[in-house]
Amino acid sequence: MKITAIETVIPTDVMSHLLMVRVHTDAGIIGCGETYHIPQACAAVIHDWMARRLVGSDPLTIERHWRFLYERAANIGVRGAEIRALSAIDVALWDILGQVCGQPVYQLLGGATRERIRVYNSLGNPTYGMATPGADEGWPGYGGMGEPGPLSDSYNFFHEPEALARELVAEGHTAMKVWCFDEAAHRGAGATISRQEIEEATKPLHAVREAVGDQLEIMVDGHGFFLLPAALRIADALREIQPLWLEDILKMDNIGTLAEFRQRCGLPISVSEMLLTAPDFAEVLEKRAADFVMLDPTWAGGISESIRIANIAAAHNIPVTCHDCTGPLTLFAGLHINAVAASACYQETVRAHIKSFYDRLITVQPVIRDGHAELPQGAGIGTQWQESWFDGKQPTYRMSG
Repeated sequence: MKITAIETVIPTDVMSHLLMVRVHTDAGIIGCGETYHIPQACAAVIHDWMARRLVGSDPLTIERHWRFLYERAANIGVRGAEIRALSAIDVALWDILGQVCGQPVYQLLGGATRERIRVYNSLGNPTYGMATPGADEGWPGYGGMGEPGPLSDSYNFFHEPEALARELVAEGHTAMKVWCFDEAAHRGAGATISRQEIEEATKPLHAVREAVGDQLEIMVDGHGFFLLPAALRIADALREIQPLWLEDILKMDNIGTLAEFRQRCGLPISVSEMLLTAPDFAEVLEKRAADFVMLDPTWAGGISESIRIANIAAAHNIPVTCHDCTGPLTLFAGLHINAVAASACYQETVRAHIKSFYDRLITVQPVIRDGHAELPQGAGIGTQWQESWFDGKQPTYRMSG
């Protein structure tokens, strides 16, 4: 079997930071992958460099391809578009292998350790991953807080937190993740945060606790915006809430400071989809800087490297969880990893994405009920990109081969 072509496209009018990838073979099997953030750069890496290696080669030698591409990228630092592009290709190759074997990817990784996977709902909104008209597209991070309306969880958290909490519980959710300190970080560049800003940010959290008590676990994400003094002040204010974890309150560029924060803050720390590849996570664990390991399979090196990271975490008796606030194949890849990793505790989901536009992107939808995700069924990753995106009519479409 040989790779015959690689296609990419950016679904600009649905999720403008997403790169959809397909790898074709001469057996007629097509593998699907994705990555997220600056998709034009990732597409360039795939077509202008990786395709020269991949087209004409055996798609089933996944580790050989991974090692070659990783080591070449390491010559200039394993970061940025190179590792994201590699992640997308790796997911697509695992999808091909699963289809060849007639098995879900998790079976090829050793088989499932659980029948379903506990999930939490991150408070996104239907337009969270879309470009904002007139906005600075150089901004690398996060979507707006949304507008009033169904599934606008990020907006409703600040305006109707009690109703949102009750709605989530009624749907069977047992955990939610919020990012309530972002506005304060933007105002103060993360160096400081006032008592008033903390009170404004935490008021909805107290309302959620008042409305549903302990029926919802709460995770708090800081998006890496804060420096140590502000991060400690935030942690102090959150002790009464007792979140399951604090995620990326600090920037991830100094693991020593992160370890100090963990020692001083008095709350569990989750680290971090902002880290890439196993050596990054190994350093965090060796320096005792995390209570939870969070990885993103379409940023951290694909399924191949994600399994290595999960195994390192397990060796340190640290639970692992998979990030997803991006595209649908990130969620599917995470479900396969969580199915296999015995130390897995949660899979992130965004109901606003799943219910508002996933059906425009993929053929088979994730099944989530009673606060759990079902294991993907069918061979490979468990879903495919909708064919219409690859008709060659999209201005962002590219093909090599």
